[in-house]
This record gives sequence, C-alpha cells and structure tokens, in this order.
Amino acid sequence: MIMRNVFDDGFVDDAVSPLSTPDSGSGTAVLERPETKTEGQKTDDGDADRFAHYVSKERMAESRLTGRPVVALCGKVWVPKHNPSDYPVCPDCKRIYDEMR
Repeated sequence: MIMRNVFDDGFVDDAVSPLSTPDSGSGTAVLERPETKTEGQKTDDGDADRFAHYVSKERMAESRLTGRPVVALCGKVWVPKHNPSDYPVCPDCKRIYDEMR
C-alpha cells in the first residue's frame, strides 16, 4: 500500500516510493570489477597470424619439444605450428630486429 500525502499546493509526497529515498537499501546494487590489463602481451588472434615472426632458434626448438608458447620480438605469444617460410615477415619484428643490429 502506498501512502500519499497531498498538500494544499498540490504537491504529492510518496512516502514509500523508491525515488523518494534512493539510498534506502533496497534496489539494484552495482558490483565493480577490477580492471585487468594484458598490455604488452598479444594473443593468438588478429593480423599477427598472417606473418612469420622473429624468435630465437633455441626457443623455437624448445617450443617444438615441449609445446610451450614462444614470444616474438613484436610481443606476439603463440605455439608455432606452421612453416614460417609460407608467410611474409612481420613488419614490427623486422623493425625491432633492424634496430637491434
């Protein structure tokens, strides 16, 4: 049952209305989720799959034996499964490699 007080000036006071007391404890709560950043770590999706990336030969050999992912110079993380000679060289890996020389 909603109690209404009608005043002489026509103002209606809804005593039970949720809008009259928004902090009354009932209603919808908002849960905040902490942000997690995965900056600097690329996954196995997107344009990076279209390129051959620069990784040391030792890491590639280890990955083939263990199945563990490798990290390219550009930051891409993946488990190598394809022949890299079938793809063009990643422009970011090439740029970083050239800067290192």
